[in-house]
Amino acid sequence: MSMPEMPPIPTLEEIQPCFELFDYIDGEKITPSVDMGKWITTPNSGDKLAPMLATSKENVERALATAAKIHAEGTWSNTPADERADLLDAAAGNLMAKVPLIAGVESYSTGVVINLTMFVNAIVWLAFKAAAGVLRSGYTENKVEGPHGDVSILRKPLGPAVCIVPWNSPAALAAHKVANALAAGCPVILKPSEFAPFSTLFLVDALAESGLPKGVFQIVNGGAEVGSQLTSDKRVRAVSFTGGLQGGRAVAQACSFDFKSVQLELGGNNAMVVLEDADIEKVADGIVEGMTTLNGQWCRALGRLLIHESIVEDVVARAKDKLALVNLGDSLSPESKMGPVVHAEHLGRLQAAIDELVEKGGMVHQSTPKPELSGFFLPPTLITGVAPEDTLEEVFGPVATVHTFKTDAEAISLANQTPYGLGGYVFSQDEERALKIGSAINTGGVKVNGVSLLELNVDAPRPAWGLSGAGEEGTLETFDVFCGKSVVGVAAK
Repeated sequence: MSMPEMPPIPTLEEIQPCFELFDYIDGEKITPSVDMGKWITTPNSGDKLAPMLATSKENVERALATAAKIHAEGTWSNTPADERADLLDAAAGNLMAKVPLIAGVESYSTGVVINLTMFVNAIVWLAFKAAAGVLRSGYTENKVEGPHGDVSILRKPLGPAVCIVPWNSPAALAAHKVANALAAGCPVILKPSEFAPFSTLFLVDALAESGLPKGVFQIVNGGAEVGSQLTSDKRVRAVSFTGGLQGGRAVAQACSFDFKSVQLELGGNNAMVVLEDADIEKVADGIVEGMTTLNGQWCRALGRLLIHESIVEDVVARAKDKLALVNLGDSLSPESKMGPVVHAEHLGRLQAAIDELVEKGGMVHQSTPKPELSGFFLPPTLITGVAPEDTLEEVFGPVATVHTFKTDAEAISLANQTPYGLGGYVFSQDEERALKIGSAINTGGVKVNGVSLLELNVDAPRPAWGLSGAGEEGTLETFDVFCGKSVVGVAAK
């Protein structure tokens, strides 16, 4: 992945004041009042960063009532599309200068290396620009020919919306969801992960300073209990959730009762198919990227490495050589290629998953040196010798299992073996053959001869198959989550 020249990294002195958690309800910043009995820690050292706090049930109700009142009054939904676009553009301008500080806060509190958080968090302001662009394109009202003049196809806001984001890239994911909900005309309540809420708080002042009416955007904090109160409330009409399978199932169940619009992106167990003619250097680079990007904690990370039996030893050996050169270290250091996993509980889950695979016959391959730091560091881990049918579940960390195949048909079968379908990769010097295999994999997106966070095309949808979620993400697709369509025209006489 090509990185632009990085602006100065913020100092710890600049970052520290940003770890004061607050709710934002009806235009008021309030300290959450429920002590969750845990601490948010910095992954580099395991030191306590801030107490984990949740919004009280009473204040969640206040946020819901505010959103419902605003929608009923039309405070935001009746604002003309071009005025909403102007406000979103202003918010984008407010956020652009904050990207280094957002990146520093996120790197320090989640463990993702600063080079990557600087790059990824450009999405924070670009998401608002993109949503403004959708409004300016006239997407909210299309015309088709009718029996007596044009028939209007209107996209109208469904009502109060809830956006729930995880800890691996919270600010960028929050910006994408919130910007589209606001563009659609919905009042929106954001709930960040209780493990990494801080970088999302930058949206508050940016939107307030842009002139967004009080109460149109709100933030509440906490875990599953707060999420359940939000998603089960009948006043909420649209929910966008990114997170794990268990949380996604709970959200889907809550939304099914009164048929809310729902968007779920739940991760995957992504396959990389390596054909016998593949460029082994490119494959090894792809393995490194797939296992170290976001410290292996991203929805399209490498989960299962499927290699033609004739080159498996060469590929694994070269990947280990390159992984040995990975600088695993402090996330705020620009020299680090990879940082620690997000918190101690997640490290424990990952180690338990590795141990379980070893019990099933797996052999662990780790070549990346661990730093002399006390944080939550796990070297990228390849595991050979496990039967494919024992590796169907997502691990969500820098861990990938290795399997072999003889024929293209067998490779496709193995790639389609898991219940997930979010991403995939195919490596071959025969692009036509690789594209054919990629097209046969039942997953949302397949990249040939490369691994990157960047999408193949920014305007292409990002679909989810199977247990990877419901619906699609994308510039227009996410906007549509928050809209209902009405068709209006003069009938035949």
